[in-house]
Amino acid sequence: MRPATESPSTAVERALAILEATAQRSGGMTNSEISRWLGMPKSSASYILRTLERRGYLRRDAESGKYRLGLKILSLGRDVLAGLDIGAVALPVLRALVERTQLTAHLAILDHGDAVYIEKVDAPGFIKMDTWVGRRMSVHSTSVGKALIAHLPKADVEAIVREHGLKKRTSKTITTLHRLLGELEKVRAQGYAVDDEENSIGARCLAAPVFDILGRVEAAVGLSGTTSQIDHSNTPKLVEWAREAARKISRQLARPTSAGMA
Repeated sequence: MRPATESPSTAVERALAILEATAQRSGGMTNSEISRWLGMPKSSASYILRTLERRGYLRRDAESGKYRLGLKILSLGRDVLAGLDIGAVALPVLRALVERTQLTAHLAILDHGDAVYIEKVDAPGFIKMDTWVGRRMSVHSTSVGKALIAHLPKADVEAIVREHGLKKRTSKTITTLHRLLGELEKVRAQGYAVDDEENSIGARCLAAPVFDILGRVEAAVGLSGTTSQIDHSNTPKLVEWAREAARKISRQLARPTSAGMA
């Protein structure tokens, strides 16, 4: 039974918090870890965990007792992504971009102050980026994030920073609002964004914004690789190819029958 003192709204908040916490831990979390992490009574966590497990949103490893996201979450995510015409439009463009550059390509959108990958095409070879469709990334330390927020009003950028902060991911991460605003001004001027080991040491990324028919940023096309794969000698060429891909997606989004077109 649900704890008598817990209101329905509190239970919903806690259930969502549990799903978000387990999503961030690839190795899963036990009941005790979840209750400590979220500061909720163990009895409340147990009730919610059992309910989520029964409905398929979580699965529990019998040996370790750790909870991980269940397949129901994946099916919901697929339903959401299936409704995004931009993903269908962008996928063939991303595939062509990967074939051309031999780098991993992403399509990201802005959601509640985070950059969220909605499409990914892996580069050929053994070097793979630790990213996946549905992953949420900080906007201040990623190229797609910067491309997504560069054209927002200053007040909106400030609101995102107030809510999410400017977490230091590496020694190169932008950690002040003043520096971030200056970086975004640069992104607007040059038409693309760069993550130069700001989110992960050894990784370099480029991104260009995708605009809708009203001139608003709808998404961002990103190219990711190692610092040896993306260096000063090939950056101009890669930037132009990424911008070309973003322009192609933008043009197709402006067509009434854009969904599903190559």
